[in-house]
Amino acid sequence: MTGTVLSLTDCGLTLQGNAGPVAILRGIALKVNRGETLALTGPSGSGKSSLLMLMGGLERATSGEVSALDQDLGTMNEDQLARFRRANMGVVFQSFHLIPNMTALENVALPLELGAEKNAFPRAKAELEAVGLGHRIDHYPAQLSGGEQQRVALARAIVARPPILLADEPTGNLDGVNGQAIMDLLFSLRDRDGSTLIMVTHAPELATRCDRVIRLTDGQIVQDQVRA
Repeated sequence: MTGTVLSLTDCGLTLQGNAGPVAILRGIALKVNRGETLALTGPSGSGKSSLLMLMGGLERATSGEVSALDQDLGTMNEDQLARFRRANMGVVFQSFHLIPNMTALENVALPLELGAEKNAFPRAKAELEAVGLGHRIDHYPAQLSGGEQQRVALARAIVARPPILLADEPTGNLDGVNGQAIMDLLFSLRDRDGSTLIMVTHAPELATRCDRVIRLTDGQIVQDQVRA
């Protein structure tokens, strides 16, 4: 396997709008290396989240090629994509996407259970302890603060120790203190597991902590800066 974990070649994404087709992404060419931390930045509507979704196989490119870990995502059906993500990617959404009738422990154990892991609950408990929520494992999402819910979502994303971690505005719904805590946690988990971390962010303080910053405008990459 090469040192490139994600590769996008001349990728475009066009979606059907009320007034006809809308080009969301155009001519995206990008390679992401193993262990890199990458921030996707740009104004609202520039295509940041759509690009992240392409990388995770959650949206399909309408042109070009997306490959992850040397696998062409465009050749996979939905079931194959779901299995690939479960084995290789952790995804953290801004709105958390926790299952409301499951406890924190059950939410974090779910990816392992789907993968038929025998020790799903002990591993989930250890991951919740790693994010400082060992005392909240039996609480439901509605009983947790926004910062706690985001930590549960992070624990769920990294419980299988995926080589690729994707995060969409991971601090966007949090206040300053909780946002800083989640930032620190993201980078500590990346250091612990050696994952490649790619995140969409409007927060300059988060982008400046990354190895590389990609800026998008109108669905195109306009800047690719490697930080010293």
